[in-house]
Amino acid sequence: MDSQTVNTKDQYTKSTPKQHPSGDKRFKILDATMKRHQYQQDALIEVLHKAQELFGYLENDLLHYIAHNLKLPPSRVYGVATFYHLFSLAPKGVHSCVVCTGTACYVKGAANLLATVEKCAKIHAGETTPDGELSLLTARCLGACGIAPAVVFDGTVCGHQTPELVTEKIEGWLKSVNSDQDY
Repeated sequence: MDSQTVNTKDQYTKSTPKQHPSGDKRFKILDATMKRHQYQQDALIEVLHKAQELFGYLENDLLHYIAHNLKLPPSRVYGVATFYHLFSLAPKGVHSCVVCTGTACYVKGAANLLATVEKCAKIHAGETTPDGELSLLTARCLGACGIAPAVVFDGTVCGHQTPELVTEKIEGWLKSVNSDQDY
């Protein structure tokens, strides 16, 4: 055998790692998570957690991929992903605004705060602005009833909110994006 034949033979004997057709390495990590759980169907929530951690949200193709690998009906995977509020089926914005709609906050004006944010950002609760800058969410109760009405801005709970304070914060976020785009 000449050296060219040996090289060709070596090329075929090397094992190449299995990759997802997209080439996205996050699938390899997700596959490792499913393998660690031995592809058990009762590991669905753990697998969904890992998928959302890796991809940021759970798009339909990803849910189908998980369903196929765990040998579950897609409807069950979708049902679990939509039942738990911590899972997101759409990309989240750079900033998040969560308006508490619990009883104390509601009595003290949460509905007005929510309407103000919706008008200011031109989106509804559960949506993200088209530019991906802001996600607007609601929460049943933040457990901060003593400072009602409460709003969570990027993970920071802010109490005693007014429509003016909320508008100032939201417009500040959206204005900084628009001024960045002017350059």
